[in-house]
Amino acid sequence: MPRSRRKEPPGRALYAFDAAWVNERGGPLAGADEAGRGSLAGPLVAAATILDGNVIPDLDDSKTLSPVHRERLLEEVIGGAEAVSVVALPAWWIDSHGLGAANREALTRAIKILEPQAGCALADGNLKLGPDIECQPRADGSSAAVAAASVVAKVLRDHAMRVLSVEHSDYGFDRNSGYGTPQHRRALAEAGPCRVHRMSYAGVGS
Repeated sequence: MPRSRRKEPPGRALYAFDAAWVNERGGPLAGADEAGRGSLAGPLVAAATILDGNVIPDLDDSKTLSPVHRERLLEEVIGGAEAVSVVALPAWWIDSHGLGAANREALTRAIKILEPQAGCALADGNLKLGPDIECQPRADGSSAAVAAASVVAKVLRDHAMRVLSVEHSDYGFDRNSGYGTPQHRRALAEAGPCRVHRMSYAGVGS
């Protein structure tokens, strides 16, 4: 009977992608991603990381990981990264400038902070962030640096939403992170929006 092949941890493939990317462009690679784009409340959070080369075998896109797994990986990323940056834009900024502008601004700022240490930059998505920052859809599932940034952005944003839930307890931010769950939408219908809601979003300010 043929021996079954052991599945390779996702993180190793992500690091191989980064090695090939850096080989063509020069390193280190600063990878960036955001969290909270579709949320009805709270900040948009972008993070960028430059990893130290030590492989985190189970590193992956934060959306594929459980909350407990993300929390553990955050410690490993922060503890082992060469550099990490985080940028948060509040709900009022998103309302004033639009989600697209907020997304571009947050990712660009996060990468620019690491620019003195980086040789190249890659952000998740298909945005136009200028000549020095390349973008690639689903880079958070391809690149270790971008996946690490996705973990940092997601976990820190979830922490922020839990803090906001203390002041704004009606909406369940500690459970829904500001996303439009049925419970959150019911609370909006009953109590109306609070100061951290994105008033420009459909179903929030109208």
